[in-house]
Amino acid sequence: MKVRILGSGDAVGTPHVGCTCKNCIYAQETGIERLRTSLLITNENHHLIIDTTPDLRRQLLLAGSPRIDAVIWTHGHYDHFMGFGDFYRVQKVPPVYGAPQVLSSCSPVFHFLIKEERPVAVYTPFITCGLEIILVRVEHPNIYTTGVIVSDGRTRIGYTSDTNEHMPDETRALFQGVDMLFIDGLFPDSFKKVEKHLNYEEAIGMAHQLQVKDFRIVHMSHLIPFDAPGQGHDGEVIIF
Repeated sequence: MKVRILGSGDAVGTPHVGCTCKNCIYAQETGIERLRTSLLITNENHHLIIDTTPDLRRQLLLAGSPRIDAVIWTHGHYDHFMGFGDFYRVQKVPPVYGAPQVLSSCSPVFHFLIKEERPVAVYTPFITCGLEIILVRVEHPNIYTTGVIVSDGRTRIGYTSDTNEHMPDETRALFQGVDMLFIDGLFPDSFKKVEKHLNYEEAIGMAHQLQVKDFRIVHMSHLIPFDAPGQGHDGEVIIF
């Protein structure tokens, strides 16, 4: 199993349009970016995407234009699903998995395009791309949001790009001890507390609490320096 971080940024990405903070200036001068957060998981010859961001076209080109076999949506915020339209006239439109509440939020936007909609209840394992997937409930007010557990039978990966610290106990138990956790860390601790997300330090603390073997911070704003430890980087490939 191989995981590529297609994007590690928040809803507006980095550099932030019109921003002159030191991180955005550095990003513009060096050409580095944080596209909106998404993962590409490759298992044998199958490709699974978790969240289809507004940067999807560019992300797929940078990843070598893989043919996508399945999509998972975690929730109905635009930065997590609005790129699905980029499959139009590019490939056979892949099936979309998600919790029923998530699909009912997102699917009407792409009613003209979606051919296969596959609702799955949280905490109910299913198989796609040769992988066992479990959708788990996370807390991201005020919208129904899920995290994802992915396993190939040897390695377990956890993903939650939008959550606060109030995860259900059942979700925490499934994230406990995963081989790799991708976790939301929106702002540094010096910034005001945001109810809907973990901040960078809280994300690191939760990764340690869950005793995961390794982790990457994703869904980062432009306020997180590019040299902050533990962060995921766009284009980073992790092989298990």
